[in-house]
Amino acid sequence: MTKEQPFWERKRLDELDPEEWESLCDGCGRCCLVKLEEEDTGTIHFTDIACRLLDGKTCRCSDYVRRRRRVRDCLKLTPDLARALSWLPPTCAYRLRAEGRKLAWWHPLVSGSAETVHEAGISVRGRVSASEREVKLKDYPDHIVSWPAKAPRRAKRR
Repeated sequence: MTKEQPFWERKRLDELDPEEWESLCDGCGRCCLVKLEEEDTGTIHFTDIACRLLDGKTCRCSDYVRRRRRVRDCLKLTPDLARALSWLPPTCAYRLRAEGRKLAWWHPLVSGSAETVHEAGISVRGRVSASEREVKLKDYPDHIVSWPAKAPRRAKRR
C-alpha cells in the first residue's frame, strides 16, 4: 500500500485552492522585512526592520486581510511572482515549490507544528531590531543584514 503524496507535492502552485495556498506560508516573516534595492544594479538587501504590520512574536501580519490597503508596497504573492521574485528567501515554501523542491522538515505542513519554523531559526522571531515606523528612512542602510537570505545550520538538521 502506498501513501498518497501531500497536496503541496502533488499539485502545481497554480492548482492550489486558496486554503492550500495560504497553508504553504511557513510563518517565518522574512518576506515582511524591509528590503532596499540598489538603483544601479537592482541588488536587493534585506534589513532587520519589520513592516509596521508584522507581529514580531507570531511572525504573522497583524492585519492580513487589509494589508495591501494599509501598506502601499505590500505584494499579493501569486504563483507567477513566486517564480519571478529573486528576493524571496531561499527557505520560502512558495519559492521551493516553484523550483520543484521539497519542503524542509521544519515547515508546519511537514512537522505538524507551527513552532518548528521558530525552533529551526528560520523565522524573524527575536531578530527584528525595529518596525519601519521607528526608523528614519535615511537610517535604513544601517540595518542591512544578510541572514534572511540564508538558511541557518540548525535548519538543515534532522
